[in-house]
Amino acid sequence: MALQQRLDLRQSQALVMTPQLQQAIKLLQLSNVELSEFVDRELEQNPLLERDDGERDRDPAASGVDREDPVPERVEVSTRDTVELAASDRIASDGDSPLDTDYDNIYTNSSAVDQDGGGEAFGTWSGRSGSFEDEDGTAADRLSDGLNLRDHLEEQITMDIPDRMDRMVAYALMDHLDEAGYFTGELPAIAEQLGCGEERVQGVLARMQRFDPSGIFARSLSECLAIQLRERDRLDPCMQALLQNLPLLAARNIPALLKVCQVDQEDLMDMVTEIKALNPKPALAFDHEPVQTVVPDILMRAAPSGGWIVELNTDTLPKVLVNQRYYSRIQGTAKSRTDKEYIAERFQSASWLVKSLHQRANTILKVATEIVRQQDAFFLHGLQFLKPLILRDIAEAIGMHESTVSRVTTNKFIATPRGVFELKYFFTSAIQGADGQAAHSAEAVRFRIKGLIDAEKADDILSDDKIVEILRSEGIDIARRTVAKYREAMKISSSVQRRREKALGL
Repeated sequence: MALQQRLDLRQSQALVMTPQLQQAIKLLQLSNVELSEFVDRELEQNPLLERDDGERDRDPAASGVDREDPVPERVEVSTRDTVELAASDRIASDGDSPLDTDYDNIYTNSSAVDQDGGGEAFGTWSGRSGSFEDEDGTAADRLSDGLNLRDHLEEQITMDIPDRMDRMVAYALMDHLDEAGYFTGELPAIAEQLGCGEERVQGVLARMQRFDPSGIFARSLSECLAIQLRERDRLDPCMQALLQNLPLLAARNIPALLKVCQVDQEDLMDMVTEIKALNPKPALAFDHEPVQTVVPDILMRAAPSGGWIVELNTDTLPKVLVNQRYYSRIQGTAKSRTDKEYIAERFQSASWLVKSLHQRANTILKVATEIVRQQDAFFLHGLQFLKPLILRDIAEAIGMHESTVSRVTTNKFIATPRGVFELKYFFTSAIQGADGQAAHSAEAVRFRIKGLIDAEKADDILSDDKIVEILRSEGIDIARRTVAKYREAMKISSSVQRRREKALGL
């Protein structure tokens, strides 16, 4: 076959993403903190950008400044079938406790929501300092004072260990504390490093185990609890036997515990109550960074005439503008081609950033408004009314692509009468209703399972099969393995373990 050359002309379509378009897409998925950092970098690099000083009433023409277009700050959402229901006297009051949006801790940490949004609390454990106690005022006081654990221990070393060599050993032991306050080092290695006997290191460690906070420098959980019980003069042989068999306590194996401790069930329950009052992680009261409060991007409240008012939190929006006067001045003085090209590129970049920020704000507001409209029943009545929702539902309603909605809802939070939620929270999978009824949100089903287990009595523990029967009678078609999966995700033990817990009064 002969080879030949020829010239063809073809026409095709292709999507080319310009750097400006890539920047606009990137800005959509940034959180308010990341966006603020990005704008700060742009302000440093672009001399034509400046931060808005907040004087909105100043005439832009007089200052030679092209200000950012005003962002729509609120949208009133109402529907004909929910206007009356959305009246201010029907929504949750300010006194109602909000839902906890942390998926891992929503069912274990303290939160308060009942099925009707009335505020029945079911949280039980206070975890600020890792304590089993409900009262952690000491930890809170230390946290507010900013007390450092190392400084606290050094003060006690200075006062309680006068010998210079013993102090060197104490400082070496202190270097092997983990964040919970447990000693993780090896005594022979430390003794060899310091050139002293292992007995001396062991003696210093024993003295430091009497330091404050109680339980510090323990080498295991059982030793940590034993130190605290010894200080309370409650470390009797029965309690020692219980501490040596903590795995049995974790498994709620009551018959085995009664056998090894040689006590009756009432005494065993009293011993377990004492252990619950101890602090398993004594060092967490120190050097602890407070949890940063989430700053919402969108604010939502009830409208006086019914429905909801959705508005942007302007405090989280970077306010930047282009200095037109400075641009005109340096453009007229630029002589070389390179300078003119640089000035033009900086002006184009600054203008595009201002436009992108404005577009980002409008897109966030549009997506949040549609979510509020579709999840109206949730905001009125509570979690059990959360409807199944996917990205496509919102994208089709507002005329955008699913990927855009996904970027907008990432790391964006909305403050509602029921608490602060990430926008992603409102997207849940659907569980088919029984007999062809409407589908149910997976999150609402999990909430219902949690409510059933919380309400069970000690003599009537619900098995997974029983929960399936109850849910199907309520119109929720769910499999047993799905109930087990949801229960395990909520860190709820099996019916056998819960029966043992109820027997111990846990």
